[in-house]
Amino acid sequence: MTPSGPLSETASRAGITDARLAAAETLADLRAGTLLDAAFDRRAAGLDARDRRWTQELVYGMLRRRAWLDAVIGDRVRGGLVRLDPDLIDLLRLGAQQLFNMGSVPAYAAIGQTVELAKQRHGIGASKLANAVLRRLDRERDALNLETPADPIAALALKFSHPRWLIARWVARWGADETAALLEANNHQAPLIVRPFGVVREQLEAMLEASGVEVGDAPLVRDSLLIGGGVGLRDLGAFQQGLFFVQDPAATLVTQYAAFPAGARVADLCAAPGGKAVELSRTAEFVVAADASVQRLGRLRETISRLELRNVHPVVSDARAGAIAPLDAVLVDAPCTGTGTFRRHPDARWRLTPNDIAVQAAAQRSILHAAAAAVAPGGLLVYGTCSLETEENDAQVETFLATHPEFTLEPPPEGTVPAAVLDAGRLRVLPQRHGADGAFAARMRRSA
Repeated sequence: MTPSGPLSETASRAGITDARLAAAETLADLRAGTLLDAAFDRRAAGLDARDRRWTQELVYGMLRRRAWLDAVIGDRVRGGLVRLDPDLIDLLRLGAQQLFNMGSVPAYAAIGQTVELAKQRHGIGASKLANAVLRRLDRERDALNLETPADPIAALALKFSHPRWLIARWVARWGADETAALLEANNHQAPLIVRPFGVVREQLEAMLEASGVEVGDAPLVRDSLLIGGGVGLRDLGAFQQGLFFVQDPAATLVTQYAAFPAGARVADLCAAPGGKAVELSRTAEFVVAADASVQRLGRLRETISRLELRNVHPVVSDARAGAIAPLDAVLVDAPCTGTGTFRRHPDARWRLTPNDIAVQAAAQRSILHAAAAAVAPGGLLVYGTCSLETEENDAQVETFLATHPEFTLEPPPEGTVPAAVLDAGRLRVLPQRHGADGAFAARMRRSA
């Protein structure tokens, strides 16, 4: 049972900080099946900005290093971690993360707070175990000589805290060195990138700098801006005036690669949270932003209101239903395993299974087939994902083209996107090569 309610109040009275309690309960929500961003937003809602940032650093950082933390903790638990309650394991991980990877936390605080959490949630026996394990880790921090596995895949899995099965897939595709670079990229926090809207980059840059915000160049996309850490975006006047929105360069490149003609009538299927629909609205006559999730479309409605968009029309619709009338161009931003966004979603690497790739690929085929009917003769269909997996990307396109001879692959006009992200006419953005999230897209023209 997940500790909450009255027990949370007891923990608070016992001197456990609200930030650490939020971290523990976020992980409990993860084990119950909630996605990390949603769980964190829920549990950290009552924290001030500073505590929220600290808690995010703790939870997301722990998940990025989980395999290594498990190895050093497991060596100091008689019988290994397998005999412990999953909630207690997460508490030990949080304590060890504070000891080894959060220099601002004194060892006594990391240990004492974890011990008290273990006592409140699991009793005196668990607190004694937590105390013994974490104190030993603190004493031995300079002599943590983990044995490197002889198997090179297992060695990468331990060093970079990724599932072995995923690493094996990537090594077979890119080799060990490039896979190591990908794993390293996944373990760094993604930077905050914003897109100007209604102003040019130089105007937005000046406004942000006047507000004390540090800005820099974003990779791959010239007019996006990289924002320095620790900024409360919603408090900025430029945000409240609707002069920018947040979007990683990989997502921006998908819409630039699409190169839909100006004045076109377009649809963005699977549109939420809506960044690509906003990009398309810059030149389209109107954008139908369809998504099956009412809740996720709510975020797009907020953005539409803040940016005062008049040509984006959110619609609750399952992309497989084929309910969109034929339009000039259709973007299928397909649901996927998200293996290109692990730096943003460190929980996903531990949640994903090999079967998920096959399940997502089957859903993608259905969506792509239905989307084809929404493209008018002579129109464009762009299929994209934020996955790195062949089954969700190239294999989908090849299967679609083989079964829909009325469509042909058509690269975008020259200069639309940097040549470095084009691969045989398809968009391919890789974290280890391009410093952005992973993304794939293929642009297909329907015969007239």
